[in-house]
Amino acid sequence: MSKQTIHIDAFKNIPDSQRISIHSNLYKDDWVLVDVRSPAEYLKGHIPTAINIPLFTNEERAEIGILYKEKGKQQAVLKGLELAGSKLHQFAKEAFRLSKGRPLFCYCWRGGMRSASMAWLFNMAGIQTHILEGGYKAYRNFVLNGFQKMKLQILILGGKTGIGKTKLLMQLKQIGEPVLDLEGIAHHKGSAFGWIGEEVQNTNEQFENNLHKELASIESQYNYVWLENESRSIGSNFIPEALWNQMKSSVLIDVQRSLERRVEILVESYATTNAQDLILSFQKIEKRLGHEATAKAIQAIEVNNLREAAAIALFYYDKCYTYNLEQNQSPEIIHCTFGDNSEDEIIDELLRYKNIILNGKEITH
Repeated sequence: MSKQTIHIDAFKNIPDSQRISIHSNLYKDDWVLVDVRSPAEYLKGHIPTAINIPLFTNEERAEIGILYKEKGKQQAVLKGLELAGSKLHQFAKEAFRLSKGRPLFCYCWRGGMRSASMAWLFNMAGIQTHILEGGYKAYRNFVLNGFQKMKLQILILGGKTGIGKTKLLMQLKQIGEPVLDLEGIAHHKGSAFGWIGEEVQNTNEQFENNLHKELASIESQYNYVWLENESRSIGSNFIPEALWNQMKSSVLIDVQRSLERRVEILVESYATTNAQDLILSFQKIEKRLGHEATAKAIQAIEVNNLREAAAIALFYYDKCYTYNLEQNQSPEIIHCTFGDNSEDEIIDELLRYKNIILNGKEITH
């Protein structure tokens, strides 16, 4: 039997004991997830926490794909062995570095030859390695079905721009409340200014994967979750349709604070922001804000009068919020006016409303 045949058969015959179902807890910390697909595939979307050890580069994968179409599977497999052969030592070395005594969990697109071959190599090197049955394709179906099957009761925290919704959510999280930080996961605050101070956004596919991981963690411990009231798009990311539909049918707690306090919160939030970033953001909404108001806002920024710029922005966003609130399909909207109350006082009131909503009692103001 030739050396090549031994390799090919070995790749096909991964025992069932080394194949892990998609229904296993993929997100636990006691194993290392290894994505063996090409860097481009990994960048488009991967299982959160997975490390990329690509069997083939983007160019090599394309070359093998063309060979498969033109000359068939056998020629493509042999070319794959040729390309990967010189890199086996480096693959094993990287696997040892990642493992640190923990088992590895490999996956490719469909749980086929790429993950099987890498699992074979790592096991031969003495590292306990499993593969994901069905691969990343099965994982994506698992994610999308997970949004459909989610049973968490959603509590929506809403309010006009500048009330400090994100800060309130983080305070809720600090005291042990389950919070899904949509803007944090999206790396975007949702408005024309939302990109400022944030990392580059992930692909929408990766956004969904990260979202699923957080929801799965929350659902394993709680029967409800706090979310911020958002439009479906957060920058270039979109809330999955199933989750979005559930958000629209959830109770909305509309927090209202004084205009003066909201201006203060915005000034605090953007005090250290590069002036050009603020100007660029105002220019993005010039058509809706109006040329004159935009010019005033830019002039205010240039002389470091952030209070005036914030007030101009709020005039625009308040109109948007009022319109969206009128279109809101929530079964109940609870309006809570706090004026200049402290965040701690607002948190206490939010917790009171939470208990009323979860217990199905009628809300009295």
